[in-house]
Amino acid sequence: MHITRFEPWNLMNLLQRDFEQLAGRRFAVANTDDNGNSVADYVPAVDVVEENDRFVLRADLPGVDPKNITISMENGALSLTGERYAEKSENANGLHRIERLSGKFYRRFSLPESADAENITAKSANGILEVAIPKKPILQARRITVEAA
Repeated sequence: MHITRFEPWNLMNLLQRDFEQLAGRRFAVANTDDNGNSVADYVPAVDVVEENDRFVLRADLPGVDPKNITISMENGALSLTGERYAEKSENANGLHRIERLSGKFYRRFSLPESADAENITAKSANGILEVAIPKKPILQARRITVEAA
């Protein structure tokens, strides 16, 4: 028996992307800034896992050169931005079906106060970006003895 996972929003996103390509302009509201300018062309899938000593963020970025990825930390928020470039096609006469997304991407995550922003590391391998965010050490309560004067 084959189980197929039904994800209606993925179908809607594909339909919206196809409509945007046909119309020749972007109607996306979620990926625009306050002035209506496009911030991102797509949003990569991301897993966030909390471990004992760190948070790990894994983003699917196949075909994205690590040089085209920017990770920044500001005001307790971690931002991932970058771009995947479309491949040039020489064949102009045949049919084409293009499903792989290209363009700019953007994701932003609020980090808890326990995150150590100074020691964040990132690596990219096999199309997966892994960002490790260590936790600050937990300060243990200590008892202070009062001495007689």
